[in-house]
Amino acid sequence: MALSKQRKEEVLAQYKEWMSKSQALILMDYKGASVKDMEDARAKVREVGGEFHVVKNRLAKLALKAKDFNIPEGYLENSTAIGFAFEDVASTAKALADMAKDVEAFGFKGGYMGVEVLSREQVTALSKLPSLPVLRAQLLGVLQAPASKLVRTVAEPARGLAAVIKAYSEEPAAA
Repeated sequence: MALSKQRKEEVLAQYKEWMSKSQALILMDYKGASVKDMEDARAKVREVGGEFHVVKNRLAKLALKAKDFNIPEGYLENSTAIGFAFEDVASTAKALADMAKDVEAFGFKGGYMGVEVLSREQVTALSKLPSLPVLRAQLLGVLQAPASKLVRTVAEPARGLAAVIKAYSEEPAAA
């Protein structure tokens, strides 16, 4: 279906807006996916704070070039859909990887993090990372560990002294 020139400009502006808001772009092949599969993918990606859209390759190329992205061969060929990671890159990649496991038609082509090109393997590796809240919790645990060890170390002599005093006070008085 041919788009009017005005509609193409609107679509191009929308692509540019999504790209500027996005922390990462994940390009996928969807040839043979049903409408239900596409709706499920959109819903899963929205749950993690992203968007998933089928794109016109020519317009996507124009938008990427306008944002100074390098476009490797094969990234914008055949059927292309892009996952836009607005909040959490790993969660968006994981949602799309889960869809790719369930739906044979989906497959990673590659992606971008910032303006850095990501290969198919790098996008797959991103999908295996923990989500942002889990990473934050792990980092907090690592940061708190030395402080809690210090508190236990400082408190241990006092605990030992208290145990000795208690044991001495509970001894029957020797006559």
